[in-house]
Amino acid sequence: MPVKIVMVCLGNICRSPLAEGILQSKLPSPNFIVDSAGTGNWHIGKKPDDRSVAVAKKNGLDISKQRGQQFIPAFYYQFDYIFVMDQSNYEHVIQLAPSAEHKQKVQLLLNELFPGENVDVPDPYYGLANGFDQVYQMLDQACEALAQRLLQTHPY
Repeated sequence: MPVKIVMVCLGNICRSPLAEGILQSKLPSPNFIVDSAGTGNWHIGKKPDDRSVAVAKKNGLDISKQRGQQFIPAFYYQFDYIFVMDQSNYEHVIQLAPSAEHKQKVQLLLNELFPGENVDVPDPYYGLANGFDQVYQMLDQACEALAQRLLQTHPY
């Protein structure tokens, strides 16, 4: 049975698609399945932001085939791990949890690098031109640490 991970941000067009693509590139499939979603519904069915696609491509990843979806309570049953990009995403996702046990699945992604510090991945959507590069580097480091932890926890 593959380990299933979902990455969550606000709109599912900037941070979570990048995190999905990065983590997917670091884990062996079919043993691990990585997906992404947004807490909002504005971009359902749409491709990631062109700037996310471009920074991924610059780093050797193709995320252009991903399509936006909204995080729904059923994801608690479909995924083993739920990683959110910031405190706002965390609060939104936690509100949808069917039980205290399900809430245990939700973690802030950057806690992989900064345990217990609850550091946010900044949303690059309205930020500086190099914001997507900076976010990519953060996500790459966090996903590397996460991949190592998952491979130790779930050896195949």
